[in-house]
Amino acid sequence: MKKYLLITLKLIAVVIMLQTLLFKFSAADQSVELFSKLVGEHEAYLRIGTGIIELIASILLFRPKTIWLGAFLTLGVMTGAILGHITIIGINHNNDHGLLFGAAVYIFLIAGYLLFKEKDQIPFLGNKRNKKNL
Repeated sequence: MKKYLLITLKLIAVVIMLQTLLFKFSAADQSVELFSKLVGEHEAYLRIGTGIIELIASILLFRPKTIWLGAFLTLGVMTGAILGHITIIGINHNNDHGLLFGAAVYIFLIAGYLLFKEKDQIPFLGNKRNKKNL
C-alpha cells in the first residue's frame, strides 16, 4: 500500500509541474505576466529556466536511483515559487483564489516527504545501514 501511495504522490506532483510547462514554454500571457512581476524584462530567462528544472525534476522523480535528486530540485523550485507568491506575486494571482500558491505548497510538501523517504539513497550522506553490513 505504501508503494502505491508514493507513486500516487509523485504522479500528482509531476502532473501539476508538467501541466505548467505548457504555459511556461509557450509564453502564455498569464505565465509571462507572473514572471514579469518577479523579475521584470528578464522574465523569459526565469520562466524557461524554471520550466527546464521542473522537467528535469519530474523525470528524476521516476528514476529509482534519482528520486532524492528530483525531490531536492523540486523543493528548490517550489521554495522559490512559494517565496515569490508571499513576497511579490500575492497568494491570489489573477483571481485564481490561491490555486497556484496552493499547488506550490502541495508539491513542496510531497517533495519534502519524498526526500525524507529517500534520504538513505543520497550518496554524500551515505546509507549508514548498508555501511554497517559491509
